[in-house]
Amino acid sequence: METGDIRVRRGELEAFCGSVFEHRGMGPGDAAVTAEVLVAADACGIPSHGVGRLRRYVSGLDTGLMLPRETGTTILESPASLVIDARGAMGPPVSVRTMDAVIAKARENGAAFGTVRNSNHFGIAGFYARRALSEDMLGIAMTNTAALGVPTFGREAFFGTNPIAFAAPAGEEGAFVLDMSTTVVTRGKVEVYERKGGELPEGWAVDHTGKTARDPGSLLEGMQERRGGGILPLGGLDTLLGGHKGYGLAVMVDILCAVLSGGPFGRDVYDTPESSARVSHFFGAIRIDRFRDPGEFRADMDRMLRDLRACPPAEGRDRVWFAGLPEAEAERESKRRGVPLSRKTWEVLRGLAVETGVHLPREIP
Repeated sequence: METGDIRVRRGELEAFCGSVFEHRGMGPGDAAVTAEVLVAADACGIPSHGVGRLRRYVSGLDTGLMLPRETGTTILESPASLVIDARGAMGPPVSVRTMDAVIAKARENGAAFGTVRNSNHFGIAGFYARRALSEDMLGIAMTNTAALGVPTFGREAFFGTNPIAFAAPAGEEGAFVLDMSTTVVTRGKVEVYERKGGELPEGWAVDHTGKTARDPGSLLEGMQERRGGGILPLGGLDTLLGGHKGYGLAVMVDILCAVLSGGPFGRDVYDTPESSARVSHFFGAIRIDRFRDPGEFRADMDRMLRDLRACPPAEGRDRVWFAGLPEAEAERESKRRGVPLSRKTWEVLRGLAVETGVHLPREIP
């Protein structure tokens, strides 16, 4: 957490964001869900997808890209599959409804999958994958995004940061929750560096010539205006460290989310200066008891995750962790001390409070 950050109570922050969404025409239920998803990111230590995005969501509602009362419609449905046209609905509520419908189908049929097209930014993918955990299921969530990623050996963006989330329950260890972009970083991380006024690390992105990009503001502007340059795929610049593998995963997400649902993909997905692009999602749930006893599965997961934590750390490192552990620890810390927010994000919220008349949450001393 950067120097000068503040903390606020999670419930108060959710109430504030929900009231801002209601001010822009959302119903109370959908407003509360959207606020919950945004605040969950900050509480779990993922500020790139947290309430710092609230202004862009409000801009999306103001410009009509995000429709406050739209709920989407079912296009195709079977006992184990679902296709939803969100028709411009807010991403979090339509995604929660779709994931919950997929889980309900999996209860009856062992596994189920759903796609959503014509949706909007849905926050952290792990939020949806985690919904399957209490059902003794494996959860899957993905989304395509605006084209920000540069193919291996390329210098123009042709795919999104296209995150993949996978959640598996454990016992005492909690859960394994992988939530990763298929690019080296997300645009949100670049935005965090811009807010801090820092220089981008080498290996994150390239400019319009294909050379290392250092200035986050210039990179963000170039991607927004589609002048070339973008974020590198997982593995980096070329094939030496597996950049082609991250590239392949990003395209896979585009196929499952967009090509399968009939939504736009690749360069046809792009942001506006005011808000985010219309995007597509993919969700899945798999019943563990169709393979083995869930209790035995959880016990073996505990053993696996403990073994990973017990791995001797590299020199200069204090420990080894597994996917989901840092977020779980951050969430417990947020519960104890409050959700951390940067001062710049706080000023954005302050501006929205003045604009909407909604009371700002109290800072925790």
